[in-house]
Amino acid sequence: MIRKNKIPRILIAGVTSGVGKTSITCSIIHGMKDKGYSVQPFKVGPDYIDPTYLSAISDNPARNLDSWIMGKEAVVQSFLNNSNSEISVIEGVMGFYDGFSGTSNFSSTHHIASILQTPVILVLDASKTARSIAATALGYTKFHRNSRIVGFILNKIGSKKHEEMCRGALSRLKIPILGVIPKNSEFDIQSRHLGLIPVIEQNELKQKIKKIAKKISCYLDIDGIISIAKQASPFFQASKQLQTQFKVKIGVALDKSFNFYYYDNFDALRREGAKIEFFSPISDPAPPKCDGLYIGGGFPEVLGQLLTKNHTMKKSIKSLAEQGMPIYAECGGLMYLTKSIEYGDKKYSTVGLFDAETTMEKKMTLNYTKAQVISDCIVAKKSTKLFGHEFHYSELTSIPKDSKFAYELSIGVGINGKKDGLLEYNTLASYMHLYFARNNYPSNFVKNCIKFSAR
Repeated sequence: MIRKNKIPRILIAGVTSGVGKTSITCSIIHGMKDKGYSVQPFKVGPDYIDPTYLSAISDNPARNLDSWIMGKEAVVQSFLNNSNSEISVIEGVMGFYDGFSGTSNFSSTHHIASILQTPVILVLDASKTARSIAATALGYTKFHRNSRIVGFILNKIGSKKHEEMCRGALSRLKIPILGVIPKNSEFDIQSRHLGLIPVIEQNELKQKIKKIAKKISCYLDIDGIISIAKQASPFFQASKQLQTQFKVKIGVALDKSFNFYYYDNFDALRREGAKIEFFSPISDPAPPKCDGLYIGGGFPEVLGQLLTKNHTMKKSIKSLAEQGMPIYAECGGLMYLTKSIEYGDKKYSTVGLFDAETTMEKKMTLNYTKAQVISDCIVAKKSTKLFGHEFHYSELTSIPKDSKFAYELSIGVGINGKKDGLLEYNTLASYMHLYFARNNYPSNFVKNCIKFSAR
């Protein structure tokens, strides 16, 4: 069944990274809620941290939109399935046209805006410019034949005179200015080596972002932004997929150490018949009674001392793996399943399922990934093509020469020599993050869990 659905929506983009997109998007959401609207947030790109801020402000779980890892069809479907609030607000990633390569806009914020036919508000950092800001703005509006830019927000304005100069310069573009935010160090948000600090780690940080959002929203034309969102063109929406009756239970590690997940992955597992039960590798004595485990990414190195102290959890996970329970782990989960994590001058003892060690590095690994399955595993059969991403500051050392890998990468780095996805018993652990709704990964994972539960 197809029905016409008018979804009020707006996308907040930036000329570059670091212009204040997250704090401004949070402020727009706050302003809309303050006027009585419910808001569903989205984040462009394979980002796990910024969505925690959007979720904290909106009180709705933020969803990711990425055309490389999801594919165009899944981007549209996820957006339609989750746009159940009165307004949908999308935060962009990096610079507006930055994506997979320098020769196209594929997988950029602009690409998502085009796929979803969404009007765009561009955030301009005015801190080191005045009249020249118009040249930057003009370039962004004209770089692509349909930029979809319908408004500007000026950030880091130094004075009233500075504001007047910027407004004067931009007036010739005939595009409305929907916010002018003064330069204020109190509006800055704490960061760490993978970007911002996840809100889940600190209640104090959650309160801070709420306070920042409230202050910044006063400098924004919230009514004007709402009006633009309501003018977005309608979508033709297919009926939603029905949830399957639960067949198995999958334990998902979720706490301050492991919280990098796509909510769509949980939905995909539920559609295949999995009941999700969350547990904490830091504070729980063992995983819940279940038929499979999912250990996502996060910051196990930061919480290494607490993870190390939980001996019963580590022993339990290793024992379940040795019994053949399907276990799927990504990035932080991979690190946790090695023998140890070395961070600064500390070395933390971890699960020890894989006979390798993890060392934190100063060099960042950040790539979209493309791989082929070279060994059957719990999420895919041999020869399957995989699309994902990798983002970490760690590497595995002392990897045994006879280690078995599931993936061979044509794009990306992986664990060792373009190989990724360590295999042991019925456990798969990789640096590559996957988006489950794109392929049969959740179906295969659930089928393996059913086999295990039937033993």
